Amino acid sequence: MVSGDLLRGGGSLAILLDGAWRTARYPFAVDVLDSLRFNSDGLIPAVVQDHATHEVLMLAYMNRESIQRTVTTGLATYWSRSRQSFWVKGETSGHTQKIRSISVDCDADTILLQVDQTGPACHENYRNCFFRDLVGGELKLNGTPKLEP
Repeated sequence: MVSGDLLRGGGSLAILLDGAWRTARYPFAVDVLDSLRFNSDGLIPAVVQDHATHEVLMLAYMNRESIQRTVTTGLATYWSRSRQSFWVKGETSGHTQKIRSISVDCDADTILLQVDQTGPACHENYRNCFFRDLVGGELKLNGTPKLEP
C-alpha cells in the first residue's frame, strides 16, 4: 500500500497519516507517478473499494493529474473518458469518496483506492456499480441495494 510516499512536488509530499492527508518535506528525487504504467491514452484503471467493508464499489479511470488532485484534496477525482474532463466523485450528487488509502498492483498498471463512501457509489443509485450478474447468458439484478438519491 502506498501511504507515505505517493507524490512529490516542489520538495513536498502528500502522505496519508492516521487517515488524514498531510504535506511533508520529501528529501528524495523519486516521483512515484513515473513508475505507474498508464495506457496509451495516459489513463490507469482505479478499482474503488469501501475502506470498512472491502466491498468493491466501482471502476473508474485516472490520469496523472487526477491522481495528483486526489492526493491534494483527499477526494476521489477521476478522468471521464466520455466527457474528456475531470470529475470529483460526488461533486454534484453529494455521494463523495474520501480517500483512506491508495495502493498500486504488482504490475503498476492498476490503482486501488480505499474510500469512505457517502451515499451510493453508482450513478444509478445502487450501493455499488456491480448490481447485475451474468447468469445463463442474461444480466440479472443480484440484490445490491438501490439507495434513495
